[in-house]
Amino acid sequence: MTDAWLPSLITETPDEGFALAVKLSRMAVKLAQPSDEVRARLRSDYEHSADSLIAISQVVAANFGTVAAANDYWREARVPSRGLGA
Repeated sequence: MTDAWLPSLITETPDEGFALAVKLSRMAVKLAQPSDEVRARLRSDYEHSADSLIAISQVVAANFGTVAAANDYWREARVPSRGLGA
């Protein structure tokens, strides 16, 4: 893969960070299985599997943690804490 698709982990908002986490996850699958045909064929195996969908969510969550850390949890000083009761 020669295209620079990830110039930075820095995002403006948590929503953008989550979108980046999803993209990181999708790109990992694409790198592991570069064939569009094979990925399309395999999709039916996991799209109806609760275990597979949970595993996908776990990968995205791990990537979101990485993006959040890179963004200092969206610069805590700029975002007032709502606390646990909010």
